[in-house]
Amino acid sequence: MQRPTWFLDETHSLGRENTDPEHVAHYDEKEDAGAADEIAMLRRMLPSKASEVVDLGAGTGQFALLAAEQWESVTAVDPSPVMLDLLRRKARAAGSSLRIVEAGYLTYERPAASVDLVYSRYALHHLPDFWKALALARIREMLRPGGILRLWDVVYHFPLDEAIERIEHWCATGYSAEEGGWTRADLEEHVRDEHSTFTWLLEPMLVEARFAIDDAVYDDDGIFAKYLLRAV
Repeated sequence: MQRPTWFLDETHSLGRENTDPEHVAHYDEKEDAGAADEIAMLRRMLPSKASEVVDLGAGTGQFALLAAEQWESVTAVDPSPVMLDLLRRKARAAGSSLRIVEAGYLTYERPAASVDLVYSRYALHHLPDFWKALALARIREMLRPGGILRLWDVVYHFPLDEAIERIEHWCATGYSAEEGGWTRADLEEHVRDEHSTFTWLLEPMLVEARFAIDDAVYDDDGIFAKYLLRAV
């Protein structure tokens, strides 16, 4: 099916940090996906090595590369050529069986009900809310009934009248450039230029897309959320 001319081009909303080669080269130093713990938890839920796993917004592949050691069919999907260049080099060095696809939430194609697990970490926020909803519906379509969506993201979990105070507090936690890690400028750029939303907007989208929220964990500052979702 030909996409309409008004359809979003995800490569235009990747964020500077996913298209800047210097940033991408240091991404793994700044961000630890905690992939081993995630995979240990998800393996208990999907013990079959034949499970079909997709990492959407895979970035440098911290999760996908380890997942490919546990399941036989793992696909890493990302719309950033710069991220995928690094991921391909890492996969070759590791002799990994990981499949790598250049696509995004709105363009990656899988047959309906063909996937057991979709993993998505700190990537959905690159889409405005309308497109988030469409992306979630597409994920639900590719998952088998009872399939799992593991979703982490920057999702604001605080009252609207606290928004300015909470965001300013978060930005103030940024590191200096000398310390490494995410700087205040990085966090400000995220808030200003990307599309993180509130839990009270995202969670109804999840339900509308036909997911059951089995678990939702929010950090104490109300900035991050982790969801364990099942296709219903």
